[in-house]
Amino acid sequence: MKIGRINKLTAARSTDNGFYLTDNEGNEVLLPNAYVSGDLAIGHEIEVFVYKDSEDRIVATTLSPYIQFEEFAYLQVKEVNDYGAFMDWGLPKDLMVPFAEQTVRMEKGKWYLVFLLEDEQTERLIGSNKIKDFVFFKDIDVKAGDEVDLLLYEMTELGMNAIVDNMYKGLIFKSDIHKSIKPGDRIKGYVKLVREDGKIDLLLEPLGYKNSIDKYTEIILSAIKENDGLLNLTDKSSAEEIKEKLGLSKKSFKKAVGKLYKEKIVELSDEGVQLKK
Repeated sequence: MKIGRINKLTAARSTDNGFYLTDNEGNEVLLPNAYVSGDLAIGHEIEVFVYKDSEDRIVATTLSPYIQFEEFAYLQVKEVNDYGAFMDWGLPKDLMVPFAEQTVRMEKGKWYLVFLLEDEQTERLIGSNKIKDFVFFKDIDVKAGDEVDLLLYEMTELGMNAIVDNMYKGLIFKSDIHKSIKPGDRIKGYVKLVREDGKIDLLLEPLGYKNSIDKYTEIILSAIKENDGLLNLTDKSSAEEIKEKLGLSKKSFKKAVGKLYKEKIVELSDEGVQLKK
């Protein structure tokens, strides 16, 4: 049984307070009545999050937290007191980030990137904003061109900072941001370059995508302007017609039009592609 993680456990016995759940090693944890569904019965397996409640008792809940042990998440501060900041992590008991684990003094209502760990002295789950302590800058196990999971967390003068695969620190330069993104977004990205210092340059599209798409969007925009604001081509147009009018393959045409549509530059209709008014 892992504290701070979602565990698959078995309902072992029922009490007035709830169900006791066990793992394969016989460890028990209480699932309080508030989280017991009517169809739970002895022998049933159930996925629960295991953590310590406000009285430091190990308990289970069917609620899904926004963060799990040794993971990063972008969380909001609910309260600040003499002990630290208390974050909303989706559970009744807020997650404390002690002042010693804050790189800047956290403020109520603001959002911060947090890593979930266990306090060695109290064995309680706490959060930390000391990001550099929990990412790796050596033995980077990704390379240029790889698709990666990103958690965006801070826009700077250079671009958007991101956690890569819950392990590394990366940056999407402003010049490589071509769609709306914001801190807290969890999206797919692509490795552009792994630097000698272990930091990673990132892209929002696969390598080579930007240059080809930009070239194709220019062709489409020029064709729209030459045809009085409406290009009589749709995704139902034949590959031959698209090739004849634009010199593009149907695949390239659809990708480029999709990019223009996402950026709200064009509108799509049964008649074709036109500039958005």
